[in-house]
Parts: sequence; C-alpha cells; structure tokens
Amino acid sequence: MDEKKKLKSKSSFRVKLLIGLCTIIAIALMFPKGESIESEVSIGSIWIHDDIIPPFSFPVLKDNDVYTDQLKTAAESVYPVFVLKNNGSGMAMDSLNYYDSYMVSIMDSILNNESLQDFNPTFLSSASFNVLMNLRKQDKGMFSGKVLNLDRFFDIVHDKIRNVYQNGIINKDSSQIMRDSIAVRNGNIDKIQSLSSLLDLKIAKSIIEESINKMNFPREILQTLTEYTEHFIFPDIFYSKQFTQEEIDQAKNNISRYNGIVNENERIIAKHDRVTKDSKLKIESFRLAKGEEVGLEGKLLQLLGKILHIGFLLTLFTIYLFLFRKKIFYDNQKILLLSINFLFVALITFFINQIPVDEPLQFLIVIPVASMLITIIFDSRVGFYSTVVMVLISGALRGNDYTFAVMNLFACALAVYTVRDIKNRSQIFRSFLFIFIGYVVSILAFGFERFASVESVLSEAAFAGTNALISPVLAYGLLIFFERLFKITTDLTLLELSNFDRPLLKELARRAPGTFNHSMTVGTLAESAAEAIGANPLLAKVGAYYHDIGKTITPHNFVENQLNNQNIHEKLTPEESVELIVQHVREGISLAKEHYVPQEIIDFIPMHHGTMLMTYFYEKAKKLYGEEKVNIDDYKYPGPKPDTKETAIVMLADACESAARSIEEPDPVKIGNLIEGILQNFIETGQLDESPITFSDLHKIENTFVNILIGQYHKRIRYPKQDEMEKGTEDNADE
Repeated sequence: MDEKKKLKSKSSFRVKLLIGLCTIIAIALMFPKGESIESEVSIGSIWIHDDIIPPFSFPVLKDNDVYTDQLKTAAESVYPVFVLKNNGSGMAMDSLNYYDSYMVSIMDSILNNESLQDFNPTFLSSASFNVLMNLRKQDKGMFSGKVLNLDRFFDIVHDKIRNVYQNGIINKDSSQIMRDSIAVRNGNIDKIQSLSSLLDLKIAKSIIEESINKMNFPREILQTLTEYTEHFIFPDIFYSKQFTQEEIDQAKNNISRYNGIVNENERIIAKHDRVTKDSKLKIESFRLAKGEEVGLEGKLLQLLGKILHIGFLLTLFTIYLFLFRKKIFYDNQKILLLSINFLFVALITFFINQIPVDEPLQFLIVIPVASMLITIIFDSRVGFYSTVVMVLISGALRGNDYTFAVMNLFACALAVYTVRDIKNRSQIFRSFLFIFIGYVVSILAFGFERFASVESVLSEAAFAGTNALISPVLAYGLLIFFERLFKITTDLTLLELSNFDRPLLKELARRAPGTFNHSMTVGTLAESAAEAIGANPLLAKVGAYYHDIGKTITPHNFVENQLNNQNIHEKLTPEESVELIVQHVREGISLAKEHYVPQEIIDFIPMHHGTMLMTYFYEKAKKLYGEEKVNIDDYKYPGPKPDTKETAIVMLADACESAARSIEEPDPVKIGNLIEGILQNFIETGQLDESPITFSDLHKIENTFVNILIGQYHKRIRYPKQDEMEKGTEDNADE
C-alpha cells in the first residue's frame, strides 16, 4: 500500500501543479521593481520605441560611477575626529607631584634604616634609583659632590612635561594618519589642527630625550632624568572611531543621489534617437519613478503580470515535456529537479542584481552550469529547451535584457552540445573553451554594434572567462549531488558501470567465464535491439552485463560454467535445482546493492526472467512425481515481469542467446525459427504484458537478433586436417 502511494505521488498532477506554482511565484518575487516592465537600454543603441514623455515630474539619478566617486570624495574630506581630555596634563602633573613626595619619603626611610633590600623602585631601574639615592644623600650631607640636588631634579622633570603638553599629545601614531590635519573636539566644538602642531607619544618622548641630552650633567643623571620624565607622559587627545564614522556618514548623506529633474510632459528621448549617457540615466530614473508612483493595486497587477510572464515560459516547456518527454513529465521527482535548476539560475541572477558595482557582474550568472547538468541528466534536447527558458527568465530578471539573454543562449547552447555525447566525467571540463568562445564572440558582436570601448570589451571578456572556468567545476560537483539526492542514473554512471574493471564484472569474468561471455553477447544483442526500437541502448547493454551477476557466488550450478560436462542437476531433485537456480536472482540483487549499483540496473536481475516457467525441471518433476502432484507455480521465477523496453529486451536477448547456443549445425533458418518461437512464447505467457514493447518493436527486435546470432553462430568451413588436429593424432603431432 505504501509503495502504491509512493508511485501515485511520484506522478500526481497535484504535486506537479504545486511544484510549478511555487517555482513561478518564487521567480516572480525576484523581479526588480519598476524597471522590470521595460527593456534594457544600452548607450549607443538606437531607441526604436515611441517617444518617452513622462506624465509626472521626477528626479534624475546620478551616474553610478559619479555618485560612487562623490561618496568616496566626501568620505575622504572628513578629518579624523580626536577628543580633547582637558585633565590630561593635570593628571600627569598630579601623578608626578604625588610620586615625587612618595620617592622622597621612601628614600628617607631607607636612609634611616640603612637598608635597600626591601624596596622595589617600580618603573625605575636599579641604576636610576641609585642616582636618586645619591642625590638625596647629597642633600643630607651624606654624599660628597654637588652636581644636582633632588629638588632641582624634580623641577627639570616638571618643566619638560609642561613643555610637551603645551602642544597636546595624541594617542595615535601620526605616521598612520593619512591626513595632514585632524579635528580636535572639545565639548561640542571641533577645531581643525595641523597634525604637525601636535605630538604623538613617540615624538613627545624623543623631544624630551633630545632636550635632556643637551643638558650639562653626567650621563647617569641624564639617563635617570629621561627615564623618570617619560614615565609621566600620557596622551590627552584621543582618536574616536565612532565620531569619525558619524562625520563620514553625515558627509555621505549630504551628497544628493539625484542630478537635476525631468518635468511633467518633458520628452526624455524620441523615437530613432541614439541613446546617450544622459538619456539612459533619465530612462532608468523614469522606470524607478514609475515603480514608486503606482499604488497597491498597481503593484498587485504588476506582480500578476510577472507571474503570467514566467508562467508562459514554463508552460511552453511543460508542453514540450508532455508531447516529447513523457517519462520526465510524469515523474514529479524529475520535474522537481528541473525546478531546482530554474530556481538556481533565478537566485544567482537575483543576488548579482543586488550588488551595486559598476562592473559586468552579469557574466558571473552561471547559466551554463544548469544547462550542462540538465543535458547530462536527461538529454541534449531537454538541455537546449530548458536553456532557452532559463536565459529568458534570467534576462527578464535583468530588466528584460535582450543582449544578456542572447549572449547566454549562444554560450549555453555550446555548453549543451559539448556534453551531449559525454563519455566520462573529465570531459565536462572541455566545455570551458566552448563556453568562453561563445561569450567572447557574442561580446564582440554586441560591442561592435554599440561602439563599446576596448576596456569595456576586455572587462566583459574577463568576467565571462571566470564564468567559463567556474561552470564546469560547479557542474561536476553538482552532478554527483543530484545523482545521489534524486537517485538518478545518468549515461555517465552507465558508462562507468560498463567498464570491465568494475569489481563485479571482474569477479564474474574470473569465477564464471561462461556466464561472463554469455552476458557480453546478451549485451551486444540488447544494445542493437534498443537502438532499433528507440530505447536506451546504453542502459540495455549495461543491464545485460549485470543481469546474471548472482551466478558469481555459485558458478558451477549453471551449465555454461560446467567445463567438465558434469551437470550437478542430474544428481539433484527438481525442487532442489529450482531453489539453486532462483537463488542466483536473490544473490545478484544482494551483490548489486552491496556494490551500490543503481536501482535501474538492479531491476534487470529479477525482470530478465519475469515469471517464466523453468520447463526442464517442471517436466522432470512431472515424470518423477506425476503431473497431479506438481504445483506449476513452484517451478516459476518469482518475477516481477519487465516493465520497461530495456528490461524486456534483455529478457528476450537472454533467452534467444541461450537457445541459439544449443543449436546443432546452426543456419539462418534454424536461428530465425527459434527466435520467432521464443518471442511468441513470451507473448503467449504474458511476460511482456507490463512492458511498453509493441508488436512493431518485436518485429524489429527479431530481425536484429537474427542478424547478430547468424553472424556469431553461422556454419564455418573446416580447415584442412582439422579432424586430425581435433583428435590430436600422432601424425599431426609430428607435423
């Protein structure tokens, strides 16, 4: 019951409609306001529409480059703001006075106690403290010499500190300030001061050191004076990042976004006029003004128009899927995958539109990624038609940008065709060159058309090159993501599975060579038949390679691997033989799942037998037990029956190849009759009832099988002396 619900939801029309509506509304909400209703305007192009005469007045926006430059100039014109702390010098002098008294009292205590061990001179070095002690001893007559007394020492320090504070000391390295002046804020008043009239800590200390070194004192006293004085230098003018930023913001706010005004009924541009930079600004300003002028009713109508716009595009694509790709149309999982790709492109376009940079960032909208993904996952036609829809959607989100849409259509179409017949994942990266060529050619075409400058063309080409480089990388990574998330088996996956170096195929060739050769022949038959009836040849071939993979476990149970011509089933009861035969189906499914083989390939393992009767063992059982004691259902494969063209083809190919191998002296008539009889038997037993195979398909399949099997099992001319060679006679050995 759960499986039925799952299948129903997978093809439910309601789910399909919900996905479509959500996609349409989401994209419609990404439209830019106002300007989305007009076409893109390029400087140098000819205005082919009617004259634009606005019914209301509106301001004209400045050119974005001009406005950006003005904002930058305004920000650079602001002086860094520093705040003056009036008590800065006072605090320094108070600290100095207190410390002077403290030092005198400490030194007197030490002199009275005649001990220096218990005192830590804090910031002073031991040498400097000893100098001060000698000065104090000198004042008390305890030390000979009269170079300088302690009071004079303190007076010199005070003078030096007062001198540097006359200018003011800032707390920032002046070499890091990019202006030659700063704004010093005292209360609510800013005073512009030259940076050269102020000191920073480094300069203040160097001035003190230089002035002290000019004094006529012994070196140790000069060092002590410098050390003592520099300790009491503090900044009194502090940089304020907050106030500076406020001034910058205010300066920017003073710059008007507009440059002039267009009055009511004033013509902006006339039909057949060339679009100039000035007229382009007026047209863009008019668009924005129209978007702001409309009320709620107008905005709702515009939203409805956008929904209808996107709805038309997606409806056309949906009709294509319904008419030509019904498997995709009826699979909601695949519809969701397509929707994700459309939304992916729309979101990137939306975010790029939000970046206010005067660079050709539109070339970073990686539509080629989605184009390549859809092509690899489905096919080139679906990839191309979806690309058309995506570039139109993206162009609409860019303000109906025709130039952008055409450029991307050309580049993305080349991307689609580069991965059309992809054979391995690394081939994705060859798309880089073709995408880049597509963009460059279109950039040159439109550049010549609008007289674009060389710098503009080179800039666009650079961004397009980035797109071309990024797109294959993103496509490679997202492809793996989509394959795992949606459990999709692409042709790339099938190609990888068809490699004989895959562990399962290598093990099959090693342990069951007869089965391996049989699988390869069935693969050839299935591939050719699939091509003949329009099925997937690669899927049919790979399904054939893996259909008997379960025989790897017990290869000796199957006649094609019994090289000694001893059939173990001759010693087994019919029911035991049936169990061994059916077991290879279960073991094959288990092995395939263990090696992460996709479900599309696993389906071939049980379906290639369907619910066919194992006639040999059924007849053997009837002879042993009597027909009335034998249940025919016990001698049938468990199924299910094939439900796709590919699984049905492999079922037919498997039976025909096995039967043709047993023909004695094969010829075209025998092979043809045999295949016709096998196909008729499958029809009569209802094994093809659940597959979409038609009688016309069966006729083509029959012809394909006959031609291939005749080529493989035709009667060959015997070589001279072949009999002797086969017998291994002595005469032949002598030769």
